[in-house]
Amino acid sequence: MDKLVYTAATGLKAHMASQAAIANNMANASTIGFRADRVVFSRLEVSGSGFDTRSPASEEVVDADRRPGAIMSTGRPLDVAITGDAWLTVQAPDGSEAYTRRGDLQVAPTGVLETGDGFPVMGSGGPITVPPAESIKISADGSISIVPIGGDASNPQILDKLKLVSTKGSDTVKGLDNLLHVRGGGVLPEDMEAKLQSGALEGSNVNMTQALVDMIENQRSYEVQANLMKQAKDMDESAASLMRMPS
Repeated sequence: MDKLVYTAATGLKAHMASQAAIANNMANASTIGFRADRVVFSRLEVSGSGFDTRSPASEEVVDADRRPGAIMSTGRPLDVAITGDAWLTVQAPDGSEAYTRRGDLQVAPTGVLETGDGFPVMGSGGPITVPPAESIKISADGSISIVPIGGDASNPQILDKLKLVSTKGSDTVKGLDNLLHVRGGGVLPEDMEAKLQSGALEGSNVNMTQALVDMIENQRSYEVQANLMKQAKDMDESAASLMRMPS
């Protein structure tokens, strides 16, 4: 009897975790450059005497949906939407390189160029710092040009270039910080052919219709596991009544 109970319990736990991942995707349906989490269920094999018939369930967020989101025009000079499969390089909290598709850039009070969620943007020589300027422009190849205060608007100066990288041939994984990381550490090669669209943003790739369908299916599967536990309880009570001595 415990085989059924514990197997159903692991199913309940897995579906609860899956529901949390789906809810997180739905909550980020409007987040710039967000990539939806992909949840995969698997069966675990328990070895050992008396455990061969037990197959508990397991879930894992294995990756993110890599499909691009819709591009929206904003007209803001610091908004960039990366076209193709390239990614923008940022500095993770631990100082390592990480990658994002979020292009709502801004200049922090310290002068550091950051993404909308506060990660410093990396250039050819590290985090990009923007000095006081009258205007700033980002070209299609990622080059950043500025017109210094009091400078000639017809003669902008090249400040740095956004580091755009390619994930082809590399094992990458999405972290809890919503950034892409190289599995096991390391950095991705720079993509010299990458292009971006200035004055535009890439939206989230979460499909709300599909997310709602996934949530309903996950809820129904949860109810099946809960009913199995109830049936196990009823079977246990029936077996116990057969063993009861007549009064």
